[in-house]
Amino acid sequence: MTAITDMEVRAADGGVVSLDTWRGKVLLIVNTASKCGFTPQYEGLEQLHRDYGNRGFEVLAFPCNQFGAQEPGDAAEIANFCSLTYDVTFPVFAKVDVNGPGTDPLFQRLKEAAPGVLGSRGVKWNFTKFLVDRSGNPVRRYAPTVKPEALTADIEALL
Repeated sequence: MTAITDMEVRAADGGVVSLDTWRGKVLLIVNTASKCGFTPQYEGLEQLHRDYGNRGFEVLAFPCNQFGAQEPGDAAEIANFCSLTYDVTFPVFAKVDVNGPGTDPLFQRLKEAAPGVLGSRGVKWNFTKFLVDRSGNPVRRYAPTVKPEALTADIEALL
């Protein structure tokens, strides 16, 4: 299977970004939304980013408007919200679809490699998290209800 770091995604400004930029790092890839009950998890994600960033860890956020239309803003509004409300310093990319016919290839790959409960493929809601090892292989999926701080042991094991 293709390593995550061999893929390309869209930046918030619409440009293409190669995930090769993060080759050799442990990644936490999250579908996010600004108007969700789980939105305060941005704070925990930022804390993980700050705590482990110097050890080769990176959070990558992908806004998604597929769940209750909870990410209605454009790229500038999303970036402003993340920066001003949660002081987010990790990358926030362009909005993506994580389910359905328009599923972004990155999330298609993540869902195939790290299925959910009982092998389900679909992402159930905003703030589903995928942990990716240094080789670019997805190793685990976490439900939206799992708070970022609960991931520390798994992150440390991969670092």
